[in-house]
Amino acid sequence: MKEQIKGKNILVLGLARSGQAAIKLLLKAGASRVIGNDQKNLEQLADEMNDLCRDSRVTLVGGGHPEHLVDEVSLVIKSPGIKPDLPLLHRAFARGIPVYAEIELAYWFSAAEIVGITGTNGKTTTTSLVGEIFQGECPQVFVAGNIGYPLCEAVDAARSGDLIVAELSSFQLENIETFRAPIAAVLNISSDHLDYHGTMPQYIQAKSRLLANQQETDVAVLNYDDENVRDLQDQVQGRLHYFSRKSLLEAGVCLQGDRIVIRENGNEEFICHAADLLIPGLHNLENALAAVAVTRSRGVRREKIASVLKSFRGVPHRLEFVSEINGVRFVNDSKGTNEEATLTALKALQGSKILIAGGMDKGSPFHHLAAALLSERVSWLILLGETAPLLQKRALAAGFPRVVLVSDLPDAVAQAYLLAAAGDTVLLSPACASWDMFSSYEERGDVFKFEVGKLKEGLSHGKSPRRG
Repeated sequence: MKEQIKGKNILVLGLARSGQAAIKLLLKAGASRVIGNDQKNLEQLADEMNDLCRDSRVTLVGGGHPEHLVDEVSLVIKSPGIKPDLPLLHRAFARGIPVYAEIELAYWFSAAEIVGITGTNGKTTTTSLVGEIFQGECPQVFVAGNIGYPLCEAVDAARSGDLIVAELSSFQLENIETFRAPIAAVLNISSDHLDYHGTMPQYIQAKSRLLANQQETDVAVLNYDDENVRDLQDQVQGRLHYFSRKSLLEAGVCLQGDRIVIRENGNEEFICHAADLLIPGLHNLENALAAVAVTRSRGVRREKIASVLKSFRGVPHRLEFVSEINGVRFVNDSKGTNEEATLTALKALQGSKILIAGGMDKGSPFHHLAAALLSERVSWLILLGETAPLLQKRALAAGFPRVVLVSDLPDAVAQAYLLAAAGDTVLLSPACASWDMFSSYEERGDVFKFEVGKLKEGLSHGKSPRRG
């Protein structure tokens, strides 16, 4: 596939970090000319693209996606956030110009083995946990992909014998052709990104692409408890390893009471107790079971796996404890970008909760979230962003009247504190993407943490939180 690059003109769609990494790898591989294109105008791109702008082989086009750009190239590399219904992409397909994801490009140059992890929820936590368990098991371990470190950067740094643990989204997997992960894990599949994929079957098909190029010697790790995932078993070409929180499997990683065990061929290997995990919630227990299945399949010692499980504290923006102010706990779950993730976060936390939610509309109906507000002990629902009116409508229809609409996140933090009592938890778990108000879920989470810190400092100096 590398022959598609050397001496060729190539278009890179989307100039965030993965797009920039793709351009650098293309130039290193001998591309004659790279056109970088983004919805942002050139003035907005200038700071991000300073280094690349100095290369005479790079041409930047901002302010939209002109269709004629594909007339000048033989290959398109698409960043994950670019929707497939873009007219420019339709023109590329009509002309027979290949369109690939950044991870496909990265794979062509990878000397290191790749462990791929996908799923609707839990990808970041599981990827981070797997990466930590693998540390020290080979010369270098890189944790990359959708987690924030582009795969193109990782493969450029990795060498033969190294290992790349990659978080992979459905956006990335939809545009692969030869990408192969010798160990591939699918954690769960629930309704998400239907604004992008169109239908649930198409979304499932995108996730299943992770298994498409596996070989007989490869390993597929699937969640036995998730019907959408279990149904992928017929697509597994190598060894199938299940994990389950709910069933005592004859073969796989599961629970025997409070004990995490691996069962195979009549033998049973104890890893550790579920109570030993520091990360809260049943969903994190499932993430841990998946991590055991992935790492044990590559021969990591039981003692090493158990040690990391007992010390791992989670990842930023996923049920991240921020602070406690006068008995009110603040928890940052900005990575809860869909309905299922927010429901999971609510179930993981004990006691009364004030939920801050809302953001960019991805097509979620929100019926399940609205129906669960009372049973999950939500005392107030504070809403912001594009989906606020829809979420309010769903909550009221479900018989939940305690809804407050705010204009921004600072106001949400202030209002939450005013409504809270000692013992309550204020949870930011938006159930939506961040892009209507923020550049990423990380920025949204950082703003939340900053505002909580500012609130705490202000209260210590006798200042009252502002009222919206």
